[in-house]
Amino acid sequence: MKNNYLLALLSAFLLWLGWPPIPYSSPLLFIGFVPLLIAVENIIRNETFKRKGRKVFLTAGLTAVVWNTASIYWVYNSISAVMPPFAAVVISLIPFCLGAALMALAFRLYGQLRRKTNILLSLFGLMGFWISYEFLHESWDLAFPWMTLGNGFASFHQLIQWYDITGVYGGTIWIWLVNILVFTLYLNGKGLYPIKRKIVPIASLATILLVPSAYSLIRYFNYEEHQNPAQIVVVQPNIDPYIKFNLSPEEQLNTLFALSNSVAKPNTEFFIWPETALSQNGDFDEENFRETYSYQRILKFLDQYKNGNVLSGIESYQLYNYAKTPTAREIAPNVYQDNFNAATLIDYSSKLQFYHKSKLVPGVEQMPFGAAMNFLKPLFKAFGGTTGGYGKQSEPSVFYAQSGIGAAPVICYESIWGNYVSQYVKKGAQFIAIITNDGWWGNTPGKDQHLQYAKLRAIENRRWVARSANTGISGFINQRGDIVQQTKWWQPAALNQEINLNEEITFYTQAGDIAAYLGLVLAMGGLLMLIINKKR
Repeated sequence: MKNNYLLALLSAFLLWLGWPPIPYSSPLLFIGFVPLLIAVENIIRNETFKRKGRKVFLTAGLTAVVWNTASIYWVYNSISAVMPPFAAVVISLIPFCLGAALMALAFRLYGQLRRKTNILLSLFGLMGFWISYEFLHESWDLAFPWMTLGNGFASFHQLIQWYDITGVYGGTIWIWLVNILVFTLYLNGKGLYPIKRKIVPIASLATILLVPSAYSLIRYFNYEEHQNPAQIVVVQPNIDPYIKFNLSPEEQLNTLFALSNSVAKPNTEFFIWPETALSQNGDFDEENFRETYSYQRILKFLDQYKNGNVLSGIESYQLYNYAKTPTAREIAPNVYQDNFNAATLIDYSSKLQFYHKSKLVPGVEQMPFGAAMNFLKPLFKAFGGTTGGYGKQSEPSVFYAQSGIGAAPVICYESIWGNYVSQYVKKGAQFIAIITNDGWWGNTPGKDQHLQYAKLRAIENRRWVARSANTGISGFINQRGDIVQQTKWWQPAALNQEINLNEEITFYTQAGDIAAYLGLVLAMGGLLMLIINKKR
């Protein structure tokens, strides 16, 4: 059993080494699961082992926990910044262990299926179980799709230009197909899985590896953007999130204005400011925001840029005379308040647009499963008490400038949902504006992974990404996924870039995550085979 655990650790090491932000290492993912598959096969074939299902779960769980924790250890930093250490440890277990448990469960089902049917069908069942885990982990209240396998190619985007057809689930399928073929060839070499015509899996492996890669490279080097220029500025004010609320709104605005003016041109159309760039004690009432000092200062700033728009993060609230939403809290008799991590678009007209972040961070920005988890509300008092924290809107909305340009206001965590971001584009967004505050994570791989994942959104939708991060890394990403400009970490900066707006809709934007449905079908087929065999 000791050797099996060593194989599991080898898989964890390969998967971690192949994961962003390490550049060009993602091909290691093609063999990352092979040692673990060998370990699971050893368990299944060993006649002396009892409770094999439990051993498979623990072995796969070892791989998953080590790989997950090594890749996203920085999550603790962001949670401990706003919660007591004990509570932060408890909440950190969600991304560290819950995802790992779901991964291990996929292997547990595979082990059971492996004993009931032939190995090839079992392996395709495993791929289906794995994709089902990924789909669940981006859909429920404990969603954290950071470790979706297809994200692993963010550091080698030249190989996945076909994500504009499949999205990241296509990458998950690609990784699993190669691992499955390499594993079957290993078994054949050991005499454990006789293959009459060995050329078939070898040819299949070469085809699956080379055809998508060749297509992608051809697409990458021949892709041309339609010329439809717009001048965009992204600002990185570098305001320490730990002292942000000790600074006056005037100080923060002066920093934003100075940096914006340092690179702006007379025809600049968008100034992108980061998440919660506009904030004050007590937040902003959206109904009365026009009357605030901050709004008036921004209008004065835009005097110089008649076509200019400020797209900024803002901490805001709305008031109701009844409990209009599950997150609304009664602050006075018949007065309810809903707080939002939001974005706003301010231009030189009387029009004012707001977007409320929809994909909220479990435990930090929203209470998972609402009333069912109400007993945990003391842990989240700082985020609103009751059954939630921030309010949200049910679907994305596009900000439109006076000139008609549509921008997708994507706030922080939302940028790792491919299908969600594509909904902005379907609604008319011509470029993607990601606003975030990655300072909570410190100088860790988290900020670099977050930047690289934005490249996937650019490819899937063939839209430029303008990214404003409070402490870094801010920058611009073109429609091929190239980072054209980027700032340094923890330095105040601003960048100006002429981007090309795009109105064409990719297949992925239109169709969404249909590759995930293929995985769900495979999983249902695997479960059906388990049920049928159990009845027999």
